[in-house]
Amino acid sequence: MINELVLQRRLHAVWRKHRKIMHYLLHPDAALSFRPHVLKSTHNLLQRFLDEPDNVLGNLRYMAGETIMSVAYGLDIKPKNDPYIQTAEKGVHALVAAAVPGAFLVDMLPFLKYVPEWMPGAGFQKKAKEWAKLTMTMLDMPFVAAKQQFAQGKVTHSVTSYCLQKVEEGTTDESYQEEIIRGTAGTLYSAGSDTTVSAVASCILALLEDSDILKKAQRELDSVVKPGHLPDFDDMDSLPYITAIALETLRWRDVVPIAIPRYLQADDEYKGYRIPKGSIVIPNAWAMLHNETVYPDPFTFIPERFLTNDDKINKSVRDPRHACFGFGRRICPGRFMAFPAVWIALASIIHSFDIKKAVDEDGNIIELSHEYHSALAIVPKPYKCSITPRSEQHQRAIRSAVLEHEFAAH
Repeated sequence: MINELVLQRRLHAVWRKHRKIMHYLLHPDAALSFRPHVLKSTHNLLQRFLDEPDNVLGNLRYMAGETIMSVAYGLDIKPKNDPYIQTAEKGVHALVAAAVPGAFLVDMLPFLKYVPEWMPGAGFQKKAKEWAKLTMTMLDMPFVAAKQQFAQGKVTHSVTSYCLQKVEEGTTDESYQEEIIRGTAGTLYSAGSDTTVSAVASCILALLEDSDILKKAQRELDSVVKPGHLPDFDDMDSLPYITAIALETLRWRDVVPIAIPRYLQADDEYKGYRIPKGSIVIPNAWAMLHNETVYPDPFTFIPERFLTNDDKINKSVRDPRHACFGFGRRICPGRFMAFPAVWIALASIIHSFDIKKAVDEDGNIIELSHEYHSALAIVPKPYKCSITPRSEQHQRAIRSAVLEHEFAAH
């Protein structure tokens, strides 16, 4: 018991160092410096949709992976089959599967962690060893590459390069240790990849079911974005309907329906119910975001719920970000970068493409199943749809934007 208590304290100390770095580099003002990374990944996503319009989930995963690799490590990735993304995907799968409350019997019977892995009910131990290897590879591989790049003087603005610079300057802050830096960068990928994919993929599902929303959004974008250009973050204040769509996406199919479980360190009480110290508390974000007294008709995708009659963001309607990014001291530190990343992805896709349901060989519409993979962060199962550029001008704008990023990189 004493050893477990000591371990918990050590883990908490490490966690605080991770959070310190994240909060410093991802607070609202600091997060602005990473927007060029996000914009580049978004424009590459649009080009992938031009080249591979049928690979919806794959394209979105690559965009999310590219963004995080750039922000966390300052690494450029290959257009296809990038080894960093492939390795990270395997590691994240392991972490997400293990984090689902009640997924393994040991969650309810903690003593099982002491029994041999060959005993019935202890099969999780074998999986834990395999997943631990995948996780360590996910942490090590891009970090080593980023260190080599830094040593060669190829410094690209990223979480890792900033921290390594602090170490080189001789900082006395204990947060800037190699192990902490590596863990912080790896955490960014595990927290930010599936979540972005889930949100954007869910929104596309909603747009496929209601073409009027898509058309209304395109009219707003056409009135703001100059011909031959793509949406930018500077357009956000002028595009309230796109913002409403992004907010409704986070509410309608909340990415993490049940938030990260919490361990109660002291006795507590909630609405007359006593919750003893040592209890595991699991916040129900799904219930909060589908409360019909707060969000009428909660299972229908209605962006207008977040708008006033004169088409401005209605601040009297509760912002879904109160629940979808977690709670308390452990709220997602990357939320100030995450929402703008989802926003620009949705604005760019809606502006550039017409999105319709796919048809089979006989011309019959292929209806959507709306099935999701069940994990800590839910992600839609692969689905078919038709994604086509709205015009030749939109195609040229996409190709031109990608070329500009490539020119700037050299």
